[in-house]
Amino acid sequence: MSFPLSEEQTILVDTVRAFAEKELYPHEDMVERLDEVPAEIAKEIQRKAIEIGIYAANMPAEHGGPGLDSMGFTLMERELGRAGYALAMCVARPSNILQGCKGEQIERYLKPTIRGERHDCLAMTEPGAGSDVRSMKTRAVKRGDTYVINGSKHFISHADTADFVILFAATGVEEGSRKAKISSFLVDMGTSGFTMRRGPHCVSHRGYHQCELFFDDCVVHESQLLGEEGKGFDLMNQWLGSTRLTVAATSVGRARRVLDAALDWAATRSQFGQKIGRFQGVSFQLADMAVEIEASDLLTLSAAHKHDLGTSADEDFAMAKLFASETLARVTDKALQIFGGMGLMSALPIERWWRDARVERIWDGTSEIQRHIISRALLRPRGC
Repeated sequence: MSFPLSEEQTILVDTVRAFAEKELYPHEDMVERLDEVPAEIAKEIQRKAIEIGIYAANMPAEHGGPGLDSMGFTLMERELGRAGYALAMCVARPSNILQGCKGEQIERYLKPTIRGERHDCLAMTEPGAGSDVRSMKTRAVKRGDTYVINGSKHFISHADTADFVILFAATGVEEGSRKAKISSFLVDMGTSGFTMRRGPHCVSHRGYHQCELFFDDCVVHESQLLGEEGKGFDLMNQWLGSTRLTVAATSVGRARRVLDAALDWAATRSQFGQKIGRFQGVSFQLADMAVEIEASDLLTLSAAHKHDLGTSADEDFAMAKLFASETLARVTDKALQIFGGMGLMSALPIERWWRDARVERIWDGTSEIQRHIISRALLRPRGC
C-alpha cells in the first residue's frame, strides 16, 4: 500500500521541515553543550509554532487545537523528529490523555495547555514499576472529597518545565487479584506535599531532562481525578498507542537525516584514490539503511492510516514503534561506522544521533514489550 500525500499534507510536510531547519537546527550544538534549552529560546520557538499553526497539533479543534488527523500528525512528527528532541518539544504536543478531561478540567488544564499557557508531563514510571505498570507503589487514598497521595516516580520527562502532572497511582487492588487498580490525577506543581528534582543525567537527548517526583501526604481534590477511579489503566491504554506512533515517526525522521549525512560523507570522503561511496562495504550499507527506513515509514504511515479509519489495533502501533526504533539504532550505528573515527568526535553530530537513538527502544514501551503485544495478537486467536 502506498500513501500519496494530498496537497494539504505536502504543504504541512514542507512547512514543518522548513521550520525545523530554520528554528531548531541552529540551536542544537548549544543545547548539546548546555544540556538545556534557554527559556527565551523555548518561548520564541513556541511563539513561532503557534503563529504557523503547528502547536498542540494533536489536540481537537473543538477545544482550540489544530485538530490534525492521525496521518497529518504523524507526518508532522516525522519532520520534527529530524531535530534535537529538547528543541522539538518546544513545539508542544500535549499528552493525548488530556482529551479525557471533563467539566471544569477542560478550562483548567486542557485548553490552557493547547494555548501554550500551561505545560503537562506524564508520571507513570517508578523504580520498581517500569514495564510492569500494575506493580506501582504510589498510592492515592480517598478521604472525604480528597485523595491523599504517597509515593514516588522517576524517569519523568520534562517535569522541570511542566505546570502540572498527569499522575498514575494505585487506588486499590482488583478483586481476586494482586494487580493494582490504577487511577489518574491532575496534580499542579507547587501542591503541598509534592516535590520534584532533576534525575540522573542521561546520555540521550541532552536538554530533555528526566526528573524524580515525590509525594508525601499530597492532598488533591476529587475534581482532579482524570476519568473514573480505578479506570486509569483503561484510560492509559486508550491513548498510549498514539504515543508509540509518535516514537515511530520521529525515529523515521531522524534516520532519514542520519542517512543524508552518511550519503554526503560517502560522496565526498576519499580513500585509496576514490570516494568511499564507491566501495561496496560502504555503498551496500547505505542501500540497507535506505530500505529499512522506507519499510519503517510505510509501517508507520499504515498504522496512522488505520487509526484514522478506526481499524487500528495495539499491534499496529507496536509493530511501527518496534521496527522504526530498531531501524534508527541500526542506521545510526552504520552511519558512525561509515564516518569512522570522526563519527565519534563531538565536532560532528553523528555520535549525538547515535546516543540519542538508544533510548527509543526503551521508552514508551521497550522493544520486548512491543514484541509481547505483537506475539499475543498473533497467538491469542489460536487459543494460546
